[in-house]
Amino acid sequence: MSAPAPEQIKQQQHQTWSSVADGWGRRYAMLRRCSANVTARMLELAGVVPGAAVLDVASGSGEPAISAAQRVGAGGRVQGTDLVEDMLVHARAHAAAAGLTNIEFQCVDGEMLDFGADTFDAATLRWGLMFMPDRVGALKRVHRSLRGGARIALATWAEPERNPFVTLALDTLGKYREIPPSPPDGPGIFALADRNKLAELLQAAGFDDITVEDMAITPFEADTAEAYWEILSDLAGPISVLYNEMDERSQAAFVRDFARGVEERREGEKVGLPGVTWIAAGKKPP
Repeated sequence: MSAPAPEQIKQQQHQTWSSVADGWGRRYAMLRRCSANVTARMLELAGVVPGAAVLDVASGSGEPAISAAQRVGAGGRVQGTDLVEDMLVHARAHAAAAGLTNIEFQCVDGEMLDFGADTFDAATLRWGLMFMPDRVGALKRVHRSLRGGARIALATWAEPERNPFVTLALDTLGKYREIPPSPPDGPGIFALADRNKLAELLQAAGFDDITVEDMAITPFEADTAEAYWEILSDLAGPISVLYNEMDERSQAAFVRDFARGVEERREGEKVGLPGVTWIAAGKKPP
C-alpha cells in the first residue's frame, strides 16, 4: 500500500484535531498548569525576553503563545499559528481573558509560514512538529522568519515506553480493535521519539548550537480513572478517533479495562500517568 499524499495527511490531521478542539478549550487551565515546566524551559531556551517578537507554531488552544506574551510584555509581541481555526477560537478567548493585547493568532499551515525574513527574535513549537508531513520544510520556514542569532525551542514526545500516558490507552485499544500502523516517517505522536532524528532535523533546516534534553511530565491528572479517560478522550485526537470508530459495547468494555489499568498505577489522591518529552533548541547563525 502506498503512503498517503501530504495533502491527504494534512486533511486527516485537520479533521483529527478539529474533533477535539472544544476539549482543548475546556481543559486549557489544567493543560497550562501541568505543562508549565515544559513551557518555562522552552521560553528560556528560545531566549524569550521582555520586548521580544516571538513566533509560536501549532499554538492549539493558546500555549505556549500566551505564556510567551506575558513574558515579553507590552513592548513585545507574539504571533501564534495553528492549522485548525477551531483551536484558535479558544486561543483568542484565553488570550482575551488574560487581558493580553500583544498577541494575535492566525490560521496557517505550519509548512506554509510566510511572515517575512528576519522578523522574529525567538520561535517555539510545542508538540506539533511530529504531526507535519514536511518537518524540515516547516523548520526552514521558521528559520527564515528568525533574525540572525535568534533561537527556536520545540518539544516532541520521547520513546513510547517512557510515555504510558499514551501507550496504556493504545495498548488497551488494541485488545478491542485493530490499530492502523503508522507509515514509515509518517506523522504521529512518536514520530520524533528519536532524539538524534530531532537534532538532525534542526540541523537540516539550518540551525546550529543544537541541544536536546528530556523532561519528565505528568501531562494531566484526575480524581478518578474514569475522569482520566474523559480528559484523555478530550485531548488525544488520534486516540479519540480510534475510540469513536468502535461500537458502544466495545467502547464500554475498553473504558472499564483502561480504567482498571489507570487505577493500578495510582500513587496518590490523583491519578496521572507519566510521560517524558524532548525539549530541543537551536540557533540561526548570525
